[in-house]
Amino acid sequence: MKKYYVDHVATNPLHPDVLTAMMPYFTEEFGNPLSVYAYGMKAKEAIESARGQVAALVNAKPAEIIFTASGAEANNFALRGIALARQNEGKHILVSRMEHHSILNAARFLEKSGFTVTYLPVDKQGFVDPETVKKMITKETTLISVTHASSEVGTIEPIKEIVKIAKDQNISVHTDAVATTGNIPVDMPDLGVDLLSMAAHQFYGPKGAAALVVKQGTRIVPLIYGGIQESGRRAGTENVPAIVGMGKAAELAKAELQGRMDYLRPLRDKIIDVMANVERVYLTGDRNNRLPAHASFCAEYIEGEAMLLLLAAKGIFSASGSACSSKALKASPVLLSMGIPSGLAQGSIVFSLGMGNTPEDIDYVAAEFPAVIKRLREISPYSQGWGDNQEGGSCTVTK
Repeated sequence: MKKYYVDHVATNPLHPDVLTAMMPYFTEEFGNPLSVYAYGMKAKEAIESARGQVAALVNAKPAEIIFTASGAEANNFALRGIALARQNEGKHILVSRMEHHSILNAARFLEKSGFTVTYLPVDKQGFVDPETVKKMITKETTLISVTHASSEVGTIEPIKEIVKIAKDQNISVHTDAVATTGNIPVDMPDLGVDLLSMAAHQFYGPKGAAALVVKQGTRIVPLIYGGIQESGRRAGTENVPAIVGMGKAAELAKAELQGRMDYLRPLRDKIIDVMANVERVYLTGDRNNRLPAHASFCAEYIEGEAMLLLLAAKGIFSASGSACSSKALKASPVLLSMGIPSGLAQGSIVFSLGMGNTPEDIDYVAAEFPAVIKRLREISPYSQGWGDNQEGGSCTVTK
Protein backbone atom coordinates (compact mmCIF):
# COMPACT_ATOMS: atom_id res chain seq x y z
CA MET A 1 0.00 0.00 0.00
CA LYS A 2 1.28 3.43 -0.88
CA LYS A 3 2.07 5.69 2.07
CA TYR A 4 0.93 9.31 2.27
CA TYR A 5 2.92 11.23 4.88
CA VAL A 6 1.15 14.48 5.81
CA ASP A 7 2.62 15.09 9.26
CA HIS A 8 5.52 17.39 8.45
CA VAL A 9 5.01 19.50 11.59
CA ALA A 10 6.08 16.39 13.51
CA THR A 11 9.23 16.01 11.44
CA ASN A 12 10.50 15.92 7.87
CA PRO A 13 12.57 13.45 5.89
CA LEU A 14 16.24 14.31 5.56
CA HIS A 15 17.09 16.08 2.31
CA PRO A 16 19.52 13.86 0.32
CA ASP A 17 22.01 16.71 -0.05
CA VAL A 18 21.95 17.17 3.73
CA LEU A 19 22.82 13.52 4.29
CA THR A 20 25.68 13.78 1.81
CA ALA A 21 27.06 16.81 3.65
CA MET A 22 26.81 15.03 7.01
CA MET A 23 28.37 11.69 6.10
CA PRO A 24 32.10 12.60 6.32
CA TYR A 25 31.58 13.81 9.90
CA PHE A 26 30.34 10.37 10.94
CA THR A 27 33.47 8.72 9.58
CA GLU A 28 36.82 10.27 8.67
CA GLU A 29 36.14 13.79 10.06
CA PHE A 30 35.22 12.67 13.57
CA GLY A 31 37.31 15.12 15.57
CA ASN A 32 36.31 17.06 18.65
CA PRO A 33 36.04 20.76 17.73
CA LEU A 34 37.98 21.72 20.85
CA SER A 35 41.02 19.62 19.93
CA VAL A 36 43.97 21.72 18.78
CA TYR A 37 45.22 19.35 16.07
CA ALA A 38 43.96 18.81 12.52
CA TYR A 39 40.97 16.60 13.32
CA GLY A 40 39.62 19.16 15.75
CA MET A 41 40.35 22.10 13.48
CA LYS A 42 38.38 20.54 10.61
CA ALA A 43 35.42 19.88 12.89
CA LYS A 44 35.60 23.43 14.20
CA GLU A 45 35.71 24.83 10.66
CA ALA A 46 32.64 22.77 9.75
CA ILE A 47 30.68 24.11 12.73
CA GLU A 48 31.57 27.71 11.94
CA SER A 49 30.57 27.22 8.30
CA ALA A 50 27.23 25.84 9.44
CA ARG A 51 26.82 28.75 11.84
CA GLY A 52 27.12 31.13 8.92
CA GLN A 53 24.58 29.18 6.86
CA VAL A 54 22.05 29.10 9.70
CA ALA A 55 22.55 32.79 10.44
CA ALA A 56 21.95 33.66 6.79
CA LEU A 57 18.58 31.88 6.82
CA VAL A 58 17.21 34.35 9.40
CA ASN A 59 19.43 37.34 8.47
CA ALA A 60 21.32 37.14 11.77
CA LYS A 61 25.01 37.39 12.55
CA PRO A 62 26.95 34.11 12.90
CA ALA A 63 28.01 35.10 16.44
CA GLU A 64 24.32 35.29 17.40
CA ILE A 65 23.73 31.57 16.74
CA ILE A 66 23.90 29.18 19.72
CA PHE A 67 23.48 25.57 18.63
CA THR A 68 21.26 23.38 20.82
CA ALA A 69 19.97 19.82 20.61
CA SER A 70 16.30 20.68 20.03
CA GLY A 71 13.79 23.46 19.70
CA ALA A 72 12.53 22.57 23.17
CA GLU A 73 16.00 23.17 24.60
CA ALA A 74 16.23 26.49 22.77
CA ASN A 75 12.86 27.54 24.20
CA ASN A 76 13.82 26.55 27.75
CA PHE A 77 17.15 28.34 27.32
CA ALA A 78 15.46 31.53 26.15
CA LEU A 79 12.91 31.74 28.95
CA ARG A 80 15.07 30.69 31.85
CA GLY A 81 18.22 32.38 30.53
CA ILE A 82 16.64 35.82 30.10
CA ALA A 83 14.45 35.64 33.22
CA LEU A 84 17.48 34.86 35.38
CA ALA A 85 19.76 37.35 33.64
CA ARG A 86 17.28 40.18 34.23
CA GLN A 87 15.78 39.16 37.57
CA ASN A 88 17.27 42.17 39.32
CA GLU A 89 15.22 44.40 36.99
CA GLY A 90 11.94 42.56 37.52
CA LYS A 91 10.40 39.12 37.84
CA HIS A 92 7.33 39.30 35.59
CA ILE A 93 7.03 37.40 32.31
CA LEU A 94 4.35 37.29 29.61
CA VAL A 95 3.76 34.16 27.53
CA SER A 96 0.82 33.37 25.28
CA ARG A 97 -1.54 30.48 25.87
CA MET A 98 -0.68 29.28 22.33
CA GLU A 99 2.83 28.25 23.29
CA HIS A 100 4.47 24.86 22.98
CA HIS A 101 4.85 22.91 26.21
CA SER A 102 8.56 23.72 26.27
CA ILE A 103 7.58 27.35 26.84
CA LEU A 104 4.60 26.76 29.12
CA ASN A 105 6.44 24.28 31.35
CA ALA A 106 9.50 26.52 31.54
CA ALA A 107 7.18 29.36 32.58
CA ARG A 108 5.68 27.16 35.31
CA PHE A 109 9.18 26.34 36.52
CA LEU A 110 9.90 30.04 36.82
CA GLU A 111 6.63 30.56 38.72
CA LYS A 112 7.82 28.02 41.28
CA SER A 113 11.11 29.92 41.46
CA GLY A 114 9.47 33.17 42.49
CA PHE A 115 8.61 34.75 39.14
CA THR A 116 5.15 35.93 38.16
CA VAL A 117 3.84 34.75 34.79
CA THR A 118 0.87 36.18 32.91
CA TYR A 119 -0.62 33.91 30.25
CA LEU A 120 -1.84 35.97 27.31
CA PRO A 121 -5.26 35.05 25.90
CA VAL A 122 -5.85 34.52 22.18
CA ASP A 123 -8.91 35.03 19.99
CA LYS A 124 -10.88 32.37 18.08
CA GLN A 125 -8.35 32.35 15.24
CA GLY A 126 -5.46 31.99 17.67
CA PHE A 127 -4.13 35.56 17.44
CA VAL A 128 -2.52 37.34 20.37
CA ASP A 129 -3.82 40.91 20.49
CA PRO A 130 -0.91 43.40 20.83
CA GLU A 131 -3.18 45.75 22.75
CA THR A 132 -3.76 43.02 25.32
CA VAL A 133 0.00 42.58 25.59
CA LYS A 134 0.30 46.32 26.27
CA LYS A 135 -2.29 46.15 29.06
CA MET A 136 -0.61 43.17 30.73
CA ILE A 137 2.85 44.76 30.96
CA THR A 138 3.93 45.90 34.43
CA LYS A 139 7.00 47.71 35.74
CA GLU A 140 8.36 44.27 36.62
CA THR A 141 8.04 42.79 33.10
CA THR A 142 11.37 41.78 31.57
CA LEU A 143 10.41 39.19 28.96
CA ILE A 144 7.61 38.42 26.49
CA SER A 145 7.51 35.12 24.61
CA VAL A 146 4.99 34.60 21.80
CA THR A 147 5.23 31.87 19.18
CA HIS A 148 5.79 32.98 15.59
CA ALA A 149 3.23 30.41 14.44
CA SER A 150 1.44 27.55 16.12
CA SER A 151 2.21 24.10 14.77
CA GLU A 152 -1.27 23.02 15.88
CA VAL A 153 -3.41 25.63 14.10
CA GLY A 154 -0.95 27.37 11.77
CA THR A 155 -1.85 30.94 12.72
CA ILE A 156 1.04 33.40 12.22
CA GLU A 157 1.25 35.88 15.10
CA PRO A 158 1.75 39.68 14.83
CA ILE A 159 5.25 39.58 16.30
CA LYS A 160 6.41 42.92 14.89
CA GLU A 161 3.53 44.75 16.56
CA ILE A 162 4.23 43.04 19.88
CA VAL A 163 7.93 43.91 19.62
CA LYS A 164 7.10 47.56 19.00
CA ILE A 165 5.15 47.70 22.26
CA ALA A 166 7.84 45.84 24.20
CA LYS A 167 10.74 47.96 22.97
CA ASP A 168 9.10 51.13 24.22
CA GLN A 169 9.51 49.65 27.71
CA ASN A 170 12.90 47.89 27.38
CA ILE A 171 11.38 44.39 27.52
CA SER A 172 13.14 41.46 25.83
CA VAL A 173 11.08 39.51 23.27
CA HIS A 174 11.52 35.88 22.33
CA THR A 175 9.66 34.05 19.58
CA ASP A 176 9.43 30.31 19.06
CA ALA A 177 10.02 30.14 15.31
CA VAL A 178 10.42 26.37 15.10
CA ALA A 179 7.34 26.04 12.86
CA THR A 180 8.21 29.00 10.64
CA THR A 181 11.98 29.03 10.09
CA GLY A 182 12.72 27.46 6.73
CA ASN A 183 9.02 27.42 5.83
CA ILE A 184 8.21 31.12 5.51
CA PRO A 185 10.55 34.14 5.35
CA VAL A 186 11.97 34.77 8.82
CA ASP A 187 14.11 37.89 9.16
CA MET A 188 15.22 38.42 12.74
CA PRO A 189 16.14 42.12 12.45
CA ASP A 190 12.88 42.81 10.64
CA LEU A 191 10.86 41.02 13.32
CA GLY A 192 12.83 42.94 15.93
CA VAL A 193 12.96 40.10 18.46
CA ASP A 194 15.89 39.60 20.83
CA LEU A 195 15.75 35.80 20.77
CA LEU A 196 14.46 33.25 18.26
CA SER A 197 14.25 29.44 18.42
CA MET A 198 14.50 27.13 15.41
CA ALA A 199 14.94 23.40 14.72
CA ALA A 200 16.64 21.77 11.72
CA HIS A 201 14.22 18.88 11.25
CA GLN A 202 11.45 21.34 10.44
CA PHE A 203 13.21 22.24 7.16
CA TYR A 204 14.59 18.88 5.99
CA GLY A 205 17.58 18.87 8.32
CA PRO A 206 18.47 16.28 10.96
CA LYS A 207 16.88 15.77 14.35
CA GLY A 208 19.14 16.68 17.26
CA ALA A 209 20.19 20.01 15.75
CA ALA A 210 18.55 23.31 16.61
CA ALA A 211 19.52 26.83 17.59
CA LEU A 212 18.68 29.76 19.77
CA VAL A 213 19.48 33.04 18.05
CA VAL A 214 20.43 35.68 20.61
CA LYS A 215 20.69 39.27 19.45
CA GLN A 216 24.16 40.65 19.95
CA GLY A 217 24.49 42.44 23.30
CA THR A 218 21.71 40.45 25.00
CA ARG A 219 22.66 39.06 28.41
CA ILE A 220 21.63 35.43 28.94
CA VAL A 221 22.37 32.88 31.67
CA PRO A 222 23.44 29.45 30.33
CA LEU A 223 21.08 26.52 30.68
CA ILE A 224 23.88 23.91 30.64
CA TYR A 225 27.18 24.42 32.44
CA GLY A 226 30.46 22.54 32.17
CA GLY A 227 32.34 23.62 29.05
CA ILE A 228 33.38 26.53 26.85
CA GLN A 229 31.49 25.41 23.75
CA GLU A 230 29.30 27.99 22.01
CA SER A 231 31.33 30.80 23.58
CA GLY A 232 30.62 29.45 27.05
CA ARG A 233 26.85 29.74 26.59
CA ARG A 234 26.03 26.05 26.03
CA ALA A 235 28.35 23.37 27.38
CA GLY A 236 28.75 19.93 25.83
CA THR A 237 30.64 18.39 22.92
CA GLU A 238 28.97 19.52 19.73
CA ASN A 239 27.02 17.11 17.53
CA VAL A 240 29.14 17.97 14.52
CA PRO A 241 27.34 15.85 11.86
CA ALA A 242 23.95 17.22 12.91
CA ILE A 243 25.18 20.81 12.98
CA VAL A 244 26.72 20.39 9.52
CA GLY A 245 23.39 18.97 8.35
CA MET A 246 21.51 21.89 9.84
CA GLY A 247 23.78 24.28 8.00
CA LYS A 248 23.22 22.56 4.67
CA ALA A 249 19.46 22.37 5.26
CA ALA A 250 19.43 26.09 6.05
CA GLU A 251 21.34 26.86 2.86
CA LEU A 252 18.84 24.83 0.80
CA ALA A 253 15.84 26.35 2.56
CA LYS A 254 17.07 29.88 1.89
CA ALA A 255 17.60 29.12 -1.80
CA GLU A 256 14.34 27.21 -2.31
CA LEU A 257 11.98 28.95 0.13
CA GLN A 258 9.77 30.80 -2.34
CA GLY A 259 9.46 27.78 -4.62
CA ARG A 260 8.49 25.56 -1.71
CA MET A 261 5.79 27.98 -0.56
CA ASP A 262 4.44 28.40 -4.08
CA TYR A 263 4.21 24.63 -4.48
CA LEU A 264 2.64 23.82 -1.11
CA ARG A 265 0.10 26.62 -0.67
CA PRO A 266 -2.31 25.41 -3.42
CA LEU A 267 -2.15 21.87 -2.03
CA ARG A 268 -3.04 23.17 1.43
CA ASP A 269 -5.89 25.25 0.02
CA LYS A 270 -7.32 22.24 -1.76
CA ILE A 271 -7.60 20.30 1.51
CA ILE A 272 -9.21 23.26 3.25
CA ASP A 273 -11.66 23.80 0.39
CA VAL A 274 -12.71 20.15 0.36
CA MET A 275 -13.17 20.03 4.12
CA ALA A 276 -15.34 23.15 3.98
CA ASN A 277 -18.02 20.95 2.41
CA VAL A 278 -17.89 18.23 5.05
CA GLU A 279 -20.63 18.53 7.63
CA ARG A 280 -19.54 19.54 11.15
CA VAL A 281 -15.84 19.73 10.32
CA TYR A 282 -14.36 23.09 11.29
CA LEU A 283 -11.16 24.78 10.20
CA THR A 284 -9.01 25.84 13.15
CA GLY A 285 -6.73 28.85 12.96
CA ASP A 286 -6.89 31.76 10.55
CA ARG A 287 -7.91 30.97 6.98
CA ASN A 288 -5.39 33.24 5.27
CA ASN A 289 -2.63 34.25 7.68
CA ARG A 290 -1.38 30.73 8.34
CA LEU A 291 1.55 28.47 7.50
CA PRO A 292 1.58 27.65 3.76
CA ALA A 293 1.58 23.87 4.21
CA HIS A 294 -0.75 23.62 7.20
CA ALA A 295 -4.43 22.62 7.34
CA SER A 296 -6.03 21.86 10.71
CA PHE A 297 -9.57 20.96 11.68
CA CYS A 298 -11.87 19.82 14.45
CA ALA A 299 -14.47 17.17 13.62
CA GLU A 300 -17.53 17.08 15.81
CA TYR A 301 -18.45 13.89 17.74
CA ILE A 302 -15.24 12.04 16.79
CA GLU A 303 -11.98 11.58 18.65
CA GLY A 304 -8.72 12.50 16.97
CA GLU A 305 -7.05 9.19 17.78
CA ALA A 306 -9.82 7.28 16.00
CA MET A 307 -9.35 9.42 12.90
CA LEU A 308 -5.59 8.85 12.97
CA LEU A 309 -6.01 5.07 13.21
CA LEU A 310 -8.49 4.82 10.34
CA LEU A 311 -6.46 7.18 8.17
CA ALA A 312 -3.32 5.15 8.91
CA ALA A 313 -5.18 2.03 7.79
CA LYS A 314 -5.58 3.77 4.43
CA GLY A 315 -1.89 4.73 4.33
CA ILE A 316 -2.41 8.34 5.44
CA PHE A 317 -0.22 9.54 8.33
CA SER A 318 -1.31 12.78 10.00
CA ALA A 319 -1.44 14.27 13.51
CA SER A 320 -3.85 15.26 16.24
CA GLY A 321 -2.42 18.16 18.23
CA SER A 322 1.23 18.80 18.98
CA ALA A 323 3.57 15.88 18.23
CA CYS A 324 5.23 16.43 21.62
CA SER A 325 2.01 15.87 23.57
CA SER A 326 -0.31 13.98 21.21
CA LYS A 327 -0.03 10.75 23.25
CA ALA A 328 -1.17 12.51 26.43
CA LEU A 329 -4.80 11.90 25.33
CA LYS A 330 -5.85 15.29 26.68
CA ALA A 331 -7.63 18.10 24.89
CA SER A 332 -5.07 20.46 23.37
CA PRO A 333 -4.39 23.53 25.56
CA VAL A 334 -3.90 25.50 22.35
CA LEU A 335 -7.40 24.67 21.10
CA LEU A 336 -8.94 25.27 24.52
CA SER A 337 -7.23 28.66 24.68
CA MET A 338 -9.02 29.58 21.44
CA GLY A 339 -12.38 28.92 23.10
CA ILE A 340 -13.00 25.59 21.40
CA PRO A 341 -15.13 23.33 23.66
CA SER A 342 -13.17 20.47 25.20
CA GLY A 343 -15.29 17.79 23.52
CA LEU A 344 -14.76 19.28 20.09
CA ALA A 345 -11.05 19.82 20.78
CA GLN A 346 -10.72 16.04 21.21
CA GLY A 347 -11.59 15.73 17.52
CA SER A 348 -8.62 17.70 16.21
CA ILE A 349 -6.58 16.70 13.21
CA VAL A 350 -3.68 18.37 11.41
CA PHE A 351 -2.51 17.80 7.85
CA SER A 352 0.91 19.35 7.24
CA LEU A 353 2.39 18.96 3.80
CA GLY A 354 5.90 18.64 2.44
CA MET A 355 7.76 18.70 -0.85
CA GLY A 356 7.32 14.96 -1.18
CA ASN A 357 3.54 15.31 -1.47
CA THR A 358 2.06 15.40 -4.96
CA PRO A 359 -1.28 16.80 -6.15
CA GLU A 360 -2.38 13.19 -6.55
CA ASP A 361 -1.56 12.56 -2.88
CA ILE A 362 -3.79 15.43 -1.88
CA ASP A 363 -6.60 14.12 -4.10
CA TYR A 364 -6.37 10.82 -2.24
CA VAL A 365 -6.39 12.46 1.21
CA ALA A 366 -9.25 14.74 0.21
CA ALA A 367 -11.26 11.73 -0.95
CA GLU A 368 -10.53 9.42 1.98
CA PHE A 369 -10.83 11.84 4.90
CA PRO A 370 -14.57 12.54 4.45
CA ALA A 371 -15.15 8.79 4.17
CA VAL A 372 -13.33 8.25 7.47
CA ILE A 373 -15.47 10.93 9.10
CA LYS A 374 -18.65 9.28 7.81
CA ARG A 375 -17.59 5.84 9.00
CA LEU A 376 -16.65 7.02 12.50
CA ARG A 377 -19.88 8.94 12.93
CA GLU A 378 -21.83 5.81 12.03
CA ILE A 379 -20.29 3.98 14.99
CA SER A 380 -19.82 6.92 17.37
CA PRO A 381 -21.97 6.87 20.55
CA TYR A 382 -21.84 10.67 20.37
CA SER A 383 -23.15 10.97 16.82
CA GLN A 384 -26.18 12.91 18.04
CA GLY A 385 -24.17 15.17 20.34
CA TRP A 386 -21.89 15.14 23.37
CA GLY A 387 -24.79 15.22 25.78
CA ASP A 388 -23.49 18.40 27.39
CA ASN A 389 -24.88 20.94 24.92
CA GLN A 390 -21.41 21.70 23.57
CA GLU A 391 -21.32 22.74 19.96
CA GLY A 392 -18.66 23.81 17.51
CA GLY A 393 -19.88 27.36 17.24
CA SER A 394 -16.69 28.73 18.78
CA CYS A 395 -14.56 27.50 15.89
CA THR A 396 -13.64 29.35 12.79
CA VAL A 397 -15.92 27.79 10.18
CA THR A 398 -15.14 28.21 6.52
CA LYS A 399 -17.98 26.96 4.38
